[in-house]
Amino acid sequence: MGTIEKRSFSFRLRRSFGDGGSTNSRNSNNNSSTCTNHNNQKRCSTPLTPISTSTGKLEVPGASVSRRSSIYKKPDKNDGGQIHLIPDVELPLMTFADQYNIEKTLAEGCFAKILLCRHRQTNTTVVLKAVHAELTTIREFQKEFHYNYELSHHHQILSAYAVAFQTMDYYVYAMEHAPYGDLASNIGPNGLHETACKLIAEQLSSALGFMHSKNLVHRDLKIENVLVFTPDFTRVKLCDFGATTKKGLLVHKVKHTWTSCVPPEQLELIKNERFQCLPISDSWQFGILLYNILTGSPPWQSADWVKDQSYANFMKYEQRKTTKVPDNFRRFSPRLMRCFRKYLSHDSEDRCKITEVNKYMKDRWVECRISASKSATLISPNQHDQDSCIYLNQREGRISGDENKLRFKRMMSSYGLDIPIDQTMVRRRVWDWLSTCDASFDPEIESLHALDMAL
Repeated sequence: MGTIEKRSFSFRLRRSFGDGGSTNSRNSNNNSSTCTNHNNQKRCSTPLTPISTSTGKLEVPGASVSRRSSIYKKPDKNDGGQIHLIPDVELPLMTFADQYNIEKTLAEGCFAKILLCRHRQTNTTVVLKAVHAELTTIREFQKEFHYNYELSHHHQILSAYAVAFQTMDYYVYAMEHAPYGDLASNIGPNGLHETACKLIAEQLSSALGFMHSKNLVHRDLKIENVLVFTPDFTRVKLCDFGATTKKGLLVHKVKHTWTSCVPPEQLELIKNERFQCLPISDSWQFGILLYNILTGSPPWQSADWVKDQSYANFMKYEQRKTTKVPDNFRRFSPRLMRCFRKYLSHDSEDRCKITEVNKYMKDRWVECRISASKSATLISPNQHDQDSCIYLNQREGRISGDENKLRFKRMMSSYGLDIPIDQTMVRRRVWDWLSTCDASFDPEIESLHALDMAL
């Protein structure tokens, strides 16, 4: 019998530009620093691109990436392909100061901090995500880095570069910089304009739909994980893939996330109970995010119909147990309410796909509602925002528009202003009525009444 010949495997990390398009290698045969413009983005071959070597490994300045042959097996046709084959990433030990100048800390959370840095060798601005080594495993870091890198070629997903290393306290990888921060810092107390919300919804549904086509579930969709690249929101990107998981796997609940974003079927789980990871959880979180950007706040504190009255009211409406629209949803059009019903269904099996929102892009989302109540206040994101003007009645037992019309007709009829109305006659009678009121005005009585009200 012949001897078994050992074979070594060498691989190249690749990025394909466009959905389903050709794949371009990121490797370079030289160590020179060259920059090119692609889709109006400046890209540099060093240190943000890997360099091929003759040793069968993929080496990057500041990082070394290799794949073991033991993980290679023929993937199923319907499981998303080799994107689920997470490689072993060899992380060289170094410090931030070895190659980078830290300009400032952009954000810091429980598990990681985001640093804006400049790479000295190429004078390139990059963002480094530093994950606390004590709070995560190297395998979890490899998974996040791998998914972010492999999904980067989608235009609405944040680009990650082939640069990864570790310090004494952190696992680190590089990604592009969003000049306008996250979506949470761009939303005012009254939400965004309807046009901006539609732009954001369309882009995020495209990014999440792409992930779902690869059988991946994001699992942590919220306004803090959406980055803004243009002030008019024509370019936003999805980020933070630390909780991203393959569809169908058993997982635990995501830690340190907003309770309002957690679907009801996950709230009902006991501690440490596992559940099947499905795309419908992203659909729920997408509905919450859509409400959040339209109004500036989440619709409820938690999807618990026993403890949260706001959610209990919506659940009754969603399940058609009542025709009364919840107070915090009255500003929305019937078409958008139909959309919310599909995304925020209490029964997870009834929820729609993430791309369902595209069917409602041509519809009006926000209605202007004028209340006759003196306690009504006008809420508008800006002076030019006429589409999103909302009149909210702060008084309970709000009078509907139809009741206001009937009341107005009865009042006009009592003064002889019946329909059809002669406008000349109306003006004359109104002036006569005002003159009568002015003639019967007693300043002493009115001053005593005002003093009594003040006391």
